[in-house]
Amino acid sequence: MKAIIAGGGTGGHIFPAIAIAAALEKQVPGIELLFVGAAGKMEMEKVPAAGYKIIGLTIAGFNRSNIFKNITLPFKLIKSFFQVRHILSSFKPDFVVGVGGYSTFPVLKMAQAKGIPTFIHEANSFAGKSNQMLAKNATAIFTGTAGMETFFPVNKLFVTGNPVRANIIAASHTREAAHHFFGLNPNKKTILIVGGSLGANSINEVIHNNLDAFASLDLQLVWQTGKTSATKYANAATNYSNVWVGAFIAEMDMAYAVADVVISRAGAMSVAEICVAGKPAVFVPYPFAAEDHQTANANYLVNNHAALLVPDTQAAATLFNTVTALALDTTQQQTFIKNLQPLAITNAAEVVAAKILQYLRA
Repeated sequence: MKAIIAGGGTGGHIFPAIAIAAALEKQVPGIELLFVGAAGKMEMEKVPAAGYKIIGLTIAGFNRSNIFKNITLPFKLIKSFFQVRHILSSFKPDFVVGVGGYSTFPVLKMAQAKGIPTFIHEANSFAGKSNQMLAKNATAIFTGTAGMETFFPVNKLFVTGNPVRANIIAASHTREAAHHFFGLNPNKKTILIVGGSLGANSINEVIHNNLDAFASLDLQLVWQTGKTSATKYANAATNYSNVWVGAFIAEMDMAYAVADVVISRAGAMSVAEICVAGKPAVFVPYPFAAEDHQTANANYLVNNHAALLVPDTQAAATLFNTVTALALDTTQQQTFIKNLQPLAITNAAEVVAAKILQYLRA
């Protein structure tokens, strides 16, 4: 059996794709998998690191902040279809899975035109335009949350949850080991700050401007700054023994183990991981996400009394007080932890793989 997994652009697409690939390998020993992503994007690094082959398409997404940068977009899209036609003809997949991102649309659209079964995984609480357009001819659609009937045909819809990285599900690290890893004190409250691989300026500036205040409250920080301005923030934190700072945290299982409270953007995978890790969180949704889907993702937890939300525009004024109040309020933390438990899904990848195979064998 052969399969193509298409998508990427962010960790929120790549890590579920890798989890689904691993589940397919487990359920179909010997299956041959090929990833298709966007050339120059992070999947071209992360997928080979996970042990899979990937081909990059010459494609880009619509630039909402600068419309002039979209001039070459039609040409890139046309070129990507030619590339996909060659990939499908040479690899001959039995089915194709799309997880979102630039490369999903041309791969699944061309596969559907050739009569190849296609499966979609939509991680967000507000479906992307590409997935909505592909849904009509998809074999089945898997979603991270319920209530997606607005976007997809009900008869094709399955709520599976979002596939989470295996090491986060395993949660094998003790609090003491995690604090030792980051060089911090296990007897003190610790806040984990994650704003994505590039960083979140609004979050980072709040942390930067309140380093003295965190220290005075005896709170520790594990601060993933992202690549943008990483040096600036690393230099700012140099003299603070209560702060671990780095551009990127590869060992997210350790990061969740060290955290009493998390500050995070609200990408679908961040939300899913926080549910599985069972960590009280303050979400600051990225305001320019398509259809404001990060706010929808965060509200899924907020409406279940399992997290707090601070709008990006209010971060400078309210984020520090909101997160420190939560970090010092053990009772509210326990309430959130209790309410997160029914929202945690640990077998999503296995369910997606099993459903795909069920359709193929029908």
